[in-house]
Amino acid sequence: MSIVKEFLLLKRDLGGLIILFVMPLVLVITVTLIQDSTFKAATENKIPILLVDQDKGSVSKTVFENLQKNKFFSVVTQIDNKPITEAMARENVYKGKFQLAIVIPKNLSADLQAKIDQNVQNIVSKMGFSDAVTAPQPSKVIQQKEVKLYFDPAVQLSFKNSVMSSIDKMISQIETKSIYTTFQNQFGEENAQFEQKSFITFKEIIPRINNKEILPNSVQHNVPAWTLFAIFFIVIPLSINIVKEKSQGTFVRLLTNPVSNLVVIMGKTVTYLVICMIQFYMMVAVAIFLFPHIGLPSLNIEGHLFLMSVVALFSGFAAIGFGILLGTIAGTQEQSAPFGATSVIILAAIGGVWVPVFAMPKIMQIIAKSSPMNWGLEAFYDVLLRNVSFFEIIPKISLLFLFFIITTSIALYYDKKKRTV
Repeated sequence: MSIVKEFLLLKRDLGGLIILFVMPLVLVITVTLIQDSTFKAATENKIPILLVDQDKGSVSKTVFENLQKNKFFSVVTQIDNKPITEAMARENVYKGKFQLAIVIPKNLSADLQAKIDQNVQNIVSKMGFSDAVTAPQPSKVIQQKEVKLYFDPAVQLSFKNSVMSSIDKMISQIETKSIYTTFQNQFGEENAQFEQKSFITFKEIIPRINNKEILPNSVQHNVPAWTLFAIFFIVIPLSINIVKEKSQGTFVRLLTNPVSNLVVIMGKTVTYLVICMIQFYMMVAVAIFLFPHIGLPSLNIEGHLFLMSVVALFSGFAAIGFGILLGTIAGTQEQSAPFGATSVIILAAIGGVWVPVFAMPKIMQIIAKSSPMNWGLEAFYDVLLRNVSFFEIIPKISLLFLFFIITTSIALYYDKKKRTV
């Protein structure tokens, strides 16, 4: 009857019940669409970059050709049919009109070749071939050259690092080719061919399940994260419900029945656990059936649904325990609602829902281990992305259930102590 009572209360607030189910769906669809479009922008859509060529030599020509071939960038060398100067590039980038500008310095090709000639002549002379080649001339000091990169102040650090790495690799290949060519000229072997293809390459080994490659995507990361966020948001209506019962005197009348407070708490637990599981299955259904129709990858839960349901169940226990504790301690709805919302957001932030834990500072990585959202999220990832067995997620779901036991016990003890006083 305690469970029936909770369902009747929820039924009376139909608007709140609809929001409880609809808002998480809107949240997961919106966030996944945004992140998926961001991922595609970084991999499919070319980013226009400004190229200021002050060199007009072979190096700048090679840089331009390589950038044109690159699938991530499109090169812009003119604005309003005028060649771009460094000042124009700097102004346009700093105003956010372009994300990147590359400025190739004057005499880069000539000075690079001169420096390589010096180095090669020095090596050849030390090898004892000085009589067979032109005698080395006195070396002149050649200043180091800088390829300037201007970034829009709003771009992320990861974008900067990836661009600088790509350009550094490109310049290194140009230098290597120039060194090979100079050695050919020194030894009179102009027809010799040096292979420019990298000898060492990298290959990502993708995990396979049933002989099929499992490629992670934005859906597989977002659905577990925001499902967990929605489950924990049950804290707000649950805590408000408890506060209402206390302020309206309903809770006192319930205690006059020949049942313990634990029975009342268990009624709330079962009721809101059902809601959590409905939320979970709705989120999964949307990710499987709706996402492909709005341009998103479908969520692949092949062989994972049972274990995902187990994780969702124990995550629901943790969220309900926290809601019961908050509702028991809070004296008014004005206390429970803002504190509940803020605490859930904080738990999500430190738990890795928004920012991956590995990207956090060391101290925050340690703190993240104390968030029940982190336990639930890691358990979801273990099941969905790492293909683990039930026994391997037992430590994480045990922590979630222990959190429920501790918070509920504290709530019962606090309530008993308060009524005794």
